[in-house]
Amino acid sequence: MPLIDISLIEGRAARQKRRLIELITEAAVAALAVRPQSVRVILREVPSTHWAVGGLPKAAMDVKPGTKVNAKDNAKDND
Repeated sequence: MPLIDISLIEGRAARQKRRLIELITEAAVAALAVRPQSVRVILREVPSTHWAVGGLPKAAMDVKPGTKVNAKDNAKDND
């Protein structure tokens, strides 16, 4: 039984996530010769403040150039 675990940044519409699950399931069925009922898909939605690329949180990368950002305003409690 394949288990496919996908992490993505939160904010996509429910219909987009349903479609992703459908297409991933179809791909697993085709590639692995398994029944759709045996395919498990987990979607994990991650806040952009917890998703980093190259050492920078995605939320910081989304700030337009020239925008003044106060790091204190963006600080959250340390988890």
